[in-house]
Amino acid sequence: MTPLQGLVYGFLVALTPENLGAALLGAILGTLVGVLPGIGPVGAMALLLPVTLHMAPQTALIMLAAIYYGSMYGGSTTSILLNVPGEAASVVTTIEGYQLAKKGRAGAALAVAAVGSFVAGTVGVLGLMLFAPALSAFALSFGVPEFFSLALLGLLALSRVSGGRFWPSMLVLGLGLAAATVGLDPISGQARFGFGIVELQQGIGLVPVVMGLYGIAEVLSVAEQTGGMPRLTGIRLRELFPTPQEWRRSVPAMLRGTLVGFFIGLIPGPSTVLSTFVAYSLERRVSRRRDQFGQGAIEGVAGPESANNAATSGAMVPMLSLGIPFSPATAMLLAALLIQGVRPGPLLVRDYPAVFWGLIASMYIGNLALLVLNLPLVGIWASVLRLPQSVLLTVVLLLTLVGAYSIDNSLLDLLVLLAFGLVGYIFRKVRFDPAPMVLALVLGPVLENSFRQSLFMSQGSLLIFIQRPVSALLIAGAISVLVAPLLWQIRNRRLSLSGRRRPA
Repeated sequence: MTPLQGLVYGFLVALTPENLGAALLGAILGTLVGVLPGIGPVGAMALLLPVTLHMAPQTALIMLAAIYYGSMYGGSTTSILLNVPGEAASVVTTIEGYQLAKKGRAGAALAVAAVGSFVAGTVGVLGLMLFAPALSAFALSFGVPEFFSLALLGLLALSRVSGGRFWPSMLVLGLGLAAATVGLDPISGQARFGFGIVELQQGIGLVPVVMGLYGIAEVLSVAEQTGGMPRLTGIRLRELFPTPQEWRRSVPAMLRGTLVGFFIGLIPGPSTVLSTFVAYSLERRVSRRRDQFGQGAIEGVAGPESANNAATSGAMVPMLSLGIPFSPATAMLLAALLIQGVRPGPLLVRDYPAVFWGLIASMYIGNLALLVLNLPLVGIWASVLRLPQSVLLTVVLLLTLVGAYSIDNSLLDLLVLLAFGLVGYIFRKVRFDPAPMVLALVLGPVLENSFRQSLFMSQGSLLIFIQRPVSALLIAGAISVLVAPLLWQIRNRRLSLSGRRRPA
């Protein structure tokens, strides 16, 4: 069966009433999950997993996958309007999206996020359909040393994603890595840095940290300001959508973010989060308007929002082709198939064509449905900013508290939320960017595990990281990223000194 024939067959499967209803229901639930901070796509999929026992395999996969990529759509809403990431994958969106909202361009940011998500989702599904087997083999060609080198390069290169100062970024990155070590040792199983608190053996959760650094910190910061939250007053409908100039700046960023996100989705780990950092960093480097970043650059919304949606398609490639989930969300999809007696792998397309091609076709339908659902609601979401500041701050605070507690029903998560909310508030006072801490919590476990496993392989020799060509190349890149800012500072200092010595 050729890809075109398979796609036609997939649409015949996906357009049946039960499968079409499952795609639409999953898309709506995913959007709600993204808008409401704390629940997350994995939590929603876990709650609905027992329901899938009464569905056909393709129907179950279609609904759960729609929740997965639908949550990427919804996650941008609260990030742009309230500076509260609905999902960890929307952290980067807060940098530019919230600044646009302050300028009265919340509608434009929301529209660009919705269209970028649709473009990335559609192109990502096309890549999933055409290149799944070859791209899976490429993703598995990385060994443990390569993963360490890649994680190290990612930490150093992306730690200054918002353009912050070098040493403060390194300090925040170190604090994030320290927080990532709390919990059980992955090798020996011994508790580390738990201070006798049993609940800390599970480690510090990413969601409470993110919601504290951004949500609670934002509430505290806004509460002490006289201006308060951004306001929409007397804005006409056409002003809620991007201008032609904003579209011209956004479309190339959408395409770049799509490519970045899809290929990062092939790498094991939290690809939807990591892809947004990479996409934002790329936009800062290629933009001709670098001075606008941090002040409301529309590219900083289009690129990351496209990247996280494309990463969902990329992450499905190894799960469907090899039966290996590279993220918690795809692990839930795999669990749903295994419960139904379907084993993903190289023979999935041959043995279960309705499952594979039905999913592909349903993702086209789901992405279109999400675009149709989200664009008309831009004005409604933007009108949230008309609520009185006291009401809005109370709602944000309640959402963050309920969201953090609902993950594990743990009081410790609330304490972590409040603690990191205070940390985020202090960061704002001293003008430290909290993004490196989130990145460290994401990549820290990957860095530690791959480093220790590599040393076991080499019997304690560090040469393993430079004896393998790909790893050595990545290490060289990491060193250059670390040294380049220092050399740049030395150069600028010398130029300033020579300028002072020059006679008038």
